[in-house]
Amino acid sequence: MKKSSNTSALSQSNSIPASANVSNTSAEKIKSLRKKKQDHTEILNRLLQGNQTALGKAITLVESNTIKHQQQASAIIEGAIASSGKSIRIGITGVPGVGKSTFIEAFGTYLLSLGKKVAVLAVDPSSSISKGSILGDKTRMENLVKEEMAFIRPSPSGDSLGGVARKTRESIMLCEATGFDVILIETVGVGQSETTVHSMCDFFLLLKLAGAGDELQGIKRGIMEMADAIVINKADGENVKAANTAKLDFRRALHLYPPKESGWTPKVLLSSALYNTGISEVWELITSFEKNSKENGYFEENRKQQNKFWLLQSINEQLKQSFYQNPEIKVALEEQLQAIFDKKTSPFIAAQQLLEKYSKL
Repeated sequence: MKKSSNTSALSQSNSIPASANVSNTSAEKIKSLRKKKQDHTEILNRLLQGNQTALGKAITLVESNTIKHQQQASAIIEGAIASSGKSIRIGITGVPGVGKSTFIEAFGTYLLSLGKKVAVLAVDPSSSISKGSILGDKTRMENLVKEEMAFIRPSPSGDSLGGVARKTRESIMLCEATGFDVILIETVGVGQSETTVHSMCDFFLLLKLAGAGDELQGIKRGIMEMADAIVINKADGENVKAANTAKLDFRRALHLYPPKESGWTPKVLLSSALYNTGISEVWELITSFEKNSKENGYFEENRKQQNKFWLLQSINEQLKQSFYQNPEIKVALEEQLQAIFDKKTSPFIAAQQLLEKYSKL
């Protein structure tokens, strides 16, 4: 009778371990590739040569909240500054359902036919759970996304006012450094906070609807004062008559507002992104605005004021981040909140004490 072996069945197997099929050299190469960190110098060099993959990587670093990524992004932006500022920046806004993405696809396709390089920074509403984009502009611009001379980057809006991603300004600079002639910035919707969009654009385009009760909503001082042009979209089919009526209403409304610093008189146009009508007229209007504003000096002065606004806003954001991330402030904040809950102090006094504590750290 044979003695039973104490060795396990696994050790008796004649099969060759899977790892033996891979040479040591290949294994080390795979590990090296996996561990390889993004070289921001290489990304910058490729970006300046017009490489869209490098542009995408650079924007990813810009949007990251990781300290190491922010440092890399800062280095890339610093290296790209000299090559930026050579595009026309167009902000496009309007209520949800007005057809912004469809209009941008038709408009962008037309610009490509003129030999332009078009970048679209589409700011999507953020998911409250994953914090990611939920609309997916790349899927809604299925034709434009296939074009080699076009770049579409959807970004989650996060908690930024007006649905503008926190790092959109830096993304604009990177797109310009990559060689894009026209930067289109699509926003989530309209509201008082759309001033943030206005602060990063040369031309502000407001899309409106006719026959949907939008005329009354559109004739509001804030958004109308910012608009350089109003385009009544979906002016096709049975909606043509209503669109023409809305066009007259908006024209009358625009006469009630004071002249713009740019010396430009806003125009009202009709378009149908679905049938590609009125698209070329919109571009002709924008080029006319650009020519006039550069001749009277407003174009350059406006960009200087925008840079000032961006500087002050960046300081505010960094101070806010530094304040709330400070360990001592975190503890003091909880103590002050409890004191407020216990009705031992007021929110105003608590805020003052927290700021005083922070200034002494």
